[in-house]
Amino acid sequence: MENTIKKALKGDPRAIARLISLVESESTFAHEIMKAIYAHTGKAHLIGVTGAPGAGKSTLVDKIISRYKELGKSVGIIAVDPSSPFSGGAILGDRLRMQQHALDPSVFIRSMGTRGSLGGLSRAAYEAALILDACGKDIVIIETAGVGQTEIDIVRIADTVILLLVPGMGDDVQIMKAGIMEIADIFVVNKADREGADKIVAEVNLMLDIAGERPWRPPVLKAIAESGQGIDDIIRAVEEHRLYLQKSEEGKKRRSSRIRHEVEEILRRDIARVVEKQWKERSSNDLIEALASRRSDPYTEAGKLLEGILGAAENSREVEGA
Repeated sequence: MENTIKKALKGDPRAIARLISLVESESTFAHEIMKAIYAHTGKAHLIGVTGAPGAGKSTLVDKIISRYKELGKSVGIIAVDPSSPFSGGAILGDRLRMQQHALDPSVFIRSMGTRGSLGGLSRAAYEAALILDACGKDIVIIETAGVGQTEIDIVRIADTVILLLVPGMGDDVQIMKAGIMEIADIFVVNKADREGADKIVAEVNLMLDIAGERPWRPPVLKAIAESGQGIDDIIRAVEEHRLYLQKSEEGKKRRSSRIRHEVEEILRRDIARVVEKQWKERSSNDLIEALASRRSDPYTEAGKLLEGILGAAENSREVEGA
């Protein structure tokens, strides 16, 4: 494993793919991998691209990749597709749309499933982004599955969030929803050649006016991703936001918040594993029958299980300290 990590850190695409696969499958090596690569992270700029299904996220990302390649940047993409209900794997629509970049050594594309994550973003997607960061990618783009209001997950991990809106898809209602206005650092009205594009731009700007002054006012841009129109404006806005985060107090707060969230997520996941393991070992047919017959209740049994785990941990510490 040590050799694979060394190869990945030097940019070997096969080694990078191997590390991501091990993390995504929650291998026993996952913690070892993340511990080894973490010191090498923090250099890439993480861009989240989100929006409703059909907004043109994949087409936009494809054009953004092309532009960054022209600028001499290496790019990593985590395309979060909906998971197959049968295999749990990603339905690889995004990778197919970005096929032209597949053989480019400066570009690494990975499709991942949501794996049941309501926000369209699994923990593994963020860890994959960290691996790409550590392995030398200048820009890491996370394209979410696009499941609506729960897209607020992306703001917890991305440096810059691009929210796509499209005329004729009810975006004039969508942007009014709680949380949607707050997640975007850049608004992009895609398919701007359609009727109603200017109306959406005006409505978003009105909502930003109502929200009051803020240190960073998200720009509202128009684009036609299919033809590449507006891509330069988006790249320019991303760079301006990156520089803003470097110099501002908000940038420091966002970095601190991300680190806190990262530790909390690791704790939640590891605690959940311990509790689930204990439940599987302790749940007997008699206990299930007692719950089914209402002689006990799930809250009481869950409390007993948790008390037992915490008590065992406390006893273990006392023994070690003796």
